[in-house]
Amino acid sequence: MKIVVIIPARYQSSRFEGKALALIAGKPMVQWVYERSVQAVRVDDVAVATDDQRIVDVVKKFGGKAIMTSDENRSGTDRVAEAAAIMELAPDDIIINVQGDQPLLDPRSLDQVVSPFFTESNIEMSTLGFPIENEREITDPKDIKVVFDQKGFALYFSRSTIPFCRDPGIEFDTYKHLGIYAYTRRFLEVYRSLPVGRLEEIEKLEQLRAIEYGHPIRVVVTPYDSPEVDLPVDIERIEKKMKQMEID
Repeated sequence: MKIVVIIPARYQSSRFEGKALALIAGKPMVQWVYERSVQAVRVDDVAVATDDQRIVDVVKKFGGKAIMTSDENRSGTDRVAEAAAIMELAPDDIIINVQGDQPLLDPRSLDQVVSPFFTESNIEMSTLGFPIENEREITDPKDIKVVFDQKGFALYFSRSTIPFCRDPGIEFDTYKHLGIYAYTRRFLEVYRSLPVGRLEEIEKLEQLRAIEYGHPIRVVVTPYDSPEVDLPVDIERIEKKMKQMEID
């Protein structure tokens, strides 16, 4: 069984065109993500899956592996599934989907997201949750929230605040969903065969497709946040965090 990180990276983006190649502290963002992913202990291989030659060229220039995929994929997970097929990964191999806009991801979180596959039975898909520390993220729709059951399986993901506390005085954590997933290659083939879900379409959250069609997602709570770059204005914030964390 191999563990392979595949980083889906598009050039076209309605909010931030060319985001994957935006320079952060002198390096293209996708390079930061790639180099952080390589540091995970359990990871055997890392590749970038894209539909744009410009991204392929940049990845090859810094010594990374790039895979050209179709420009008709419905989501990042669909792109990862196509890349896994091109790489001819085995059905039991584990693929970690790391978003190309998470330059501060902690390599230890990648080791955590695959842990249920080795300690629990019948796991098809897992992801990460982080206890929100910044109150703004609880209500901001760009920060996805997740709630899960007593066994750690996702009940729902939403851009809205979940759970919503009706009565004052109840203390509880709100969990942010981090866009890092792990799946078996076998399940990726199932996922890409499913129609787009109604809730997926409404919330614009690809992980809801799995839940809507009855496939459980194991949520691993991590202490390592992984802030995303959504807009050009986020780059300065990320660079400041890099200095604070002494990342270079």
